[in-house]
Amino acid sequence: MNEALGHFLTTWTSPYLLFLTAAGTFAGIYVGAIPGLSVTMAVSILISFTFKWHVNEALALISGIFLGGVYGGSRSAILLNIPGAPAAIATGLDGYPLARRGEAGTAIGLTTVASVYAGFIGILALAVAAPAVSDLALMFAPRDYLMLAVWGILLVGALSGGSLAKGIFAGALGVLIGMVGLDPMTAEPRFTFGSMQMTAGISYVAAMIGFFGVAEVLVQLHELKVKAVKQDVSKILPSWRLLKKYLPLSTRTSAIGVVVGALPGAGGDIAALMAYDHAKRSVKNPSRPFGEGAYEGLVAPESANNAAVGGAYIPMMTLGIPGDAVTAVIIGAMSIHGLKPGPMLMIETPDLFWFIVGSLALANCFLLVFGLTGIRLFARIVETPKPILLPVILVLSAVGAYAINNNPVDVYWMLAFGVFGYFLKMYGYQVGPVILGMILGPLMDKSYRQAMISAEGQVLQFIGEFFTSPLSALLLAALVMTVVSQTRWWKRLRGRAA
Repeated sequence: MNEALGHFLTTWTSPYLLFLTAAGTFAGIYVGAIPGLSVTMAVSILISFTFKWHVNEALALISGIFLGGVYGGSRSAILLNIPGAPAAIATGLDGYPLARRGEAGTAIGLTTVASVYAGFIGILALAVAAPAVSDLALMFAPRDYLMLAVWGILLVGALSGGSLAKGIFAGALGVLIGMVGLDPMTAEPRFTFGSMQMTAGISYVAAMIGFFGVAEVLVQLHELKVKAVKQDVSKILPSWRLLKKYLPLSTRTSAIGVVVGALPGAGGDIAALMAYDHAKRSVKNPSRPFGEGAYEGLVAPESANNAAVGGAYIPMMTLGIPGDAVTAVIIGAMSIHGLKPGPMLMIETPDLFWFIVGSLALANCFLLVFGLTGIRLFARIVETPKPILLPVILVLSAVGAYAINNNPVDVYWMLAFGVFGYFLKMYGYQVGPVILGMILGPLMDKSYRQAMISAEGQVLQFIGEFFTSPLSALLLAALVMTVVSQTRWWKRLRGRAA
């Protein structure tokens, strides 16, 4: 026990490792806040710089960037309605309306505290319950991942202004766009129309910047004469009463984040979506209606996506299976240093496991410090006159789209999706479900094929497996309830019961 504590405190007691963790967290926050500059990209670039470093130094820096980057995406989502990462899409639904009310300071302060609290829950789960959660993740068969992805698409009803039909249409449109490119199993071109440029597929990051950045600029052109709202940043740290009120919700959604984060390929994107939906269904008297600046709509997704960081480390450390794209890159970084994540890692080098847990805990402390600073400077972005702000957003969006692959084609896609997103918004469709469909589409495609192969191509056997497995049956029931609960009949029934 004393030995484990010593390894846990290694980062805390070394000035250099302390500095690297702090620098990584700070950089992660601001990289995550810039649309187009993903955490995965930052960690990938870092590997080439840390090749000759000691493994502890590399892992301390990566831990800081990972935690800071996941949180950083909420900054631009709240202030500009442009999520820095897909995991922050749900955050912008209530964060941006709060900024338009002049409460950007309160929104950022609340998300910071919720993120740090949830981060500690994720790290605690990594330290205590890693084997148990990994066993749960192993129970998921391909058909379960298929239902998880379909469930995610259906959950867009929570993101579509109350219209399930519009939400499903937008999500299905995203799935269709996500299928463009080479078939992952046969390498046959799909929906490319003979274009070589389209064989590589369409970057969901370019689409995200277009749908949220360019489309928002076009929408705001209708309100050029509207004066910017003065932001109240006099009180950033939320009151104890407010924190105590949302503590149960944050705890519940953090648990969702840990479990979903531990599922290979799921990550914080699905966790945030599921948490937002959970909040919308479970909170009877929100501070404001969801979508109009409800504090619950901030706490739930930010708790889930930050808790998912600790969850994503669980299968990586115990099974050698990445929980998301970032941990996949981290596995590569560890391999470069001669380490092989998996069951033997915790037996042969338990010191490394406790070192990573300690580095994540320290990075989470720095997240609180850096997350609550610079808010006044960030808030001034919203107060900038729109004739100045909108062209700057457009330029930054173009730079972010180009930075994905250093390819001007991504900029063209960004502009096209921006115009398309503008018309979607004008006709009452939310663009968030489209991005989520692009992300979940490949997972649906892969899981369906794997499930059909395991059923030997027999449709009846494939359907029957949904009822013979308790986990599959539970997910199927949740999926059906999601559809039923959005119908007018169910809403009338609930209204009578209340």
